[in-house]
Amino acid sequence: MAASAQPSIKTRRSLLSRIKDWDDRDGWQQFYDTYSHLIFGAALGAGLNHEEAEEVLQETVLTVAKKLRADTGQEPAFKYDPAKGSFKSFLLHTTRWKITDQFRKRGPLVRKPARRDTRTNRTPTEARIPDPNNDFEIKFDQDYRQTIQEAALERVKHSVKAKHYQVYDLYVTKQWPAAKVAQVLGLNAAQVFVAKHRIIALIKKEVQRLQKEVC
Repeated sequence: MAASAQPSIKTRRSLLSRIKDWDDRDGWQQFYDTYSHLIFGAALGAGLNHEEAEEVLQETVLTVAKKLRADTGQEPAFKYDPAKGSFKSFLLHTTRWKITDQFRKRGPLVRKPARRDTRTNRTPTEARIPDPNNDFEIKFDQDYRQTIQEAALERVKHSVKAKHYQVYDLYVTKQWPAAKVAQVLGLNAAQVFVAKHRIIALIKKEVQRLQKEVC
């Protein structure tokens, strides 16, 4: 049965409109759950260590909060307008700035020219740190789209009957044969196909909604 505690997809408020309110804990938890892996992964991928990546995550979320919140009588620093710029672009540049800040905090050591260790014929660690700007936007865009897909899947999961989602999980994600899915869940083949197509259609619709909302 559908999870009664979850709001329906159609009645959900825009996530961006919710997190403008710092007191909306559920909204901020949803934002964190949705984007924390993306930000943290981007920091690690740029060459930062775990502790530095955690700081990037914290600083990025804090900056987003400050930029989106409108002080009394003032407009927020970032206001979603597809004609002027996307939230994805805003989040990308904010994350990259925080990554760059972490590299600066390491001091001049990371800026030394590469030297070969004649004893091991290896490049020193500081010379092997990846450039945070190297292909950053391409990778971030790929991970962002994956984040949106996963967020859509999670929302659909909580808005449909558990058995219908199980069909999708077993048949599409785990790639079980339709006959096995039907047998395990007590359905016939037609019900498996119908449930699968219904879930896929809902996921596509939710992805489109999220893209209009925050991309």
